Amino acid sequence: MTFRTLPTTRTRASWAGGLALAAASALLLTGCVAGEDADTGAAQAAGGASDGEWSTDTLDIDFATYNPLSLVVKDQGYLEDALGDDVTVNWTQSAGSNKANELLRAGAVDVGSTAGSAALLARSNGSPIKTIDVYSQPEWSALVVPGDSTITDVEGLRGKTIAATSGTDPYFFLLQALDQAGLSASDVTIQNLQHADGRAALENGSVDAWSGLDPIMAASEAESGTKLLYRNVDFLSYGFLNATESFLEASPDVAQVVVDSYEKARAWALENPDETAAILAKAAAIDPAVATTVIDRTHLDIDPAPGADQQAVLSTVGPILVESGDVPSQDDVDSALDSLFDDSYAKAASTS
Repeated sequence: MTFRTLPTTRTRASWAGGLALAAASALLLTGCVAGEDADTGAAQAAGGASDGEWSTDTLDIDFATYNPLSLVVKDQGYLEDALGDDVTVNWTQSAGSNKANELLRAGAVDVGSTAGSAALLARSNGSPIKTIDVYSQPEWSALVVPGDSTITDVEGLRGKTIAATSGTDPYFFLLQALDQAGLSASDVTIQNLQHADGRAALENGSVDAWSGLDPIMAASEAESGTKLLYRNVDFLSYGFLNATESFLEASPDVAQVVVDSYEKARAWALENPDETAAILAKAAAIDPAVATTVIDRTHLDIDPAPGADQQAVLSTVGPILVESGDVPSQDDVDSALDSLFDDSYAKAASTS
């Protein structure tokens, strides 16, 4: 990916004009026309921003330590600079994908950060969300055991107690790892604990293993000597930026600004990995060396438009959601996967 040097601020009018031009250009290049099997978010954003007035006076958005780009957007003030004084940006921290899904479903945030598996779970169960940007391909989860554990492989977890946060990528990672080893959830005891509580349970001996999440997992390795029992990036489902359908319908212009800001943050983070690690270290209250480990395990240089790669991963996760009882039927999963992505904002994104 090639990025240009970016200005630090823009006037509302020039930003809006840029959005309109980028959106129109993207639609022409892709041959997409509203109503012809294409999402119309970019077209609506172009029209909504053309008069220089924003469609809303508030934007409620999350940030999360598992989403480094959200931290850069917040730290650098990209949204506030772009939207100016006419739109108040309210930031809420998500402690995990499950919490981000709760915030989205309740309407407490317009835009929230989840893993792809969690987004599919939410949409399959009726949450009206759309994925508008893919923020990372992280290796953010693994199965973790104490440093002195005698368990040497996933098969050794039979009959053991494992901490995992239901509805998140680490939870689905655990189910896939068990399945690959010839085990099922019924062969172990899964304790549903929020990520930080899972770490504590592992370190105090309450559980035998933990399906961890960075940066908490990396901190546990560095500070408590825990070790990664099993890693497999293919079992992880990317980082999804999701928006409520009501927000996209009412404020496509502001949604486009969010995605533009994320892509601006991506360019900055790729050019400034040390500074990005420092921002993460401060936000997560972790050692800078631990933050560097997390950034090294997080692939940011990816296509931000949700598409075939993410579809392939979620097609694997979908049946697991049904088998585990998290979704009523495969039809629910298939319908959700067919309607989850809106790639128009990422395709129209401008970082200038």
